[in-house]
Amino acid sequence: MADVTGTTGTLVLAGTPIGDVADAPPRLAAELETADVVAAEDTRRLRRLTQALGIRTTGRVVSYFEGNESARTPELVEALAGGARVLLVTDAGMPSVSDPGYRLVAAAVEQDIKVTAVPGPSAVLTALALSGLPVDRFCFEGFLPRKAGERLGKLREVADERRTMVFFEAPHRLDDTLAAMAEAFGADRRAAVCRELTKTYEEVKRGPLGELAVWAAEGVRGEITVVVEGATDSGDQGPDAGELVRRVQVREEAGERRKEAIAAVAAEAGLPKREVFDAVVAAKNAARTGQEQGKGLT
Repeated sequence: MADVTGTTGTLVLAGTPIGDVADAPPRLAAELETADVVAAEDTRRLRRLTQALGIRTTGRVVSYFEGNESARTPELVEALAGGARVLLVTDAGMPSVSDPGYRLVAAAVEQDIKVTAVPGPSAVLTALALSGLPVDRFCFEGFLPRKAGERLGKLREVADERRTMVFFEAPHRLDDTLAAMAEAFGADRRAAVCRELTKTYEEVKRGPLGELAVWAAEGVRGEITVVVEGATDSGDQGPDAGELVRRVQVREEAGERRKEAIAAVAAEAGLPKREVFDAVVAAKNAARTGQEQGKGLT
């Protein structure tokens, strides 16, 4: 219940499941049951969540979404100033991460009101971990502009970003976005499209941006997170042609087919498969030429 002693309340940001309800953190149920005010991005989804968890909210439930975020923030800050414990939840994942919440957090901090969190599932970190791309350094770019020109311009701005990048995208714009990424970053830049994470039809499609754009053109459904490899160091020349050939030979000697060996070496080196293939063919031709010249001397 709200504190009537004059002590300010607490704003609690609570992570909600991004798919599987069983992923709900244990504290979430307790906070939902005891909060004085529950601010939800979608009150209908909140109702379904509490039913799935087998609990009931006892506090006042209000909507808090993009359309009313600015207008409702002062009301919630007033409740916090009066000692209320306000719980903020969005449809999925952590509030403020491409969802409502930032304005309320900023306003609470400005009023010296305590802000805490109930950690929960994150589509950003889940997709990053599943992508197979480097995870030591990454950045979150959120949703790209909807207009084609603005989207391409934004992608060109981050084309030289060295860190792995994570984007959110709507399914009906995915093919256009991947095509724009291929244009801005290069068709051979590695990426992963993570769809319906933790849900029944979860899928992670990995490959070069050019190939992923072709795949997405057939139509993709569900919640989408795209992870893209960062730009390589222009000062790092990487393995030369001879080293690429040697790596392919090692894999072939271990029993891999040449096609698979070339694909694996290309992925390791961050190079197009065609470049590794050309190096192997050139080495083979050079060896054949050397043999023929040797025969001519005998």
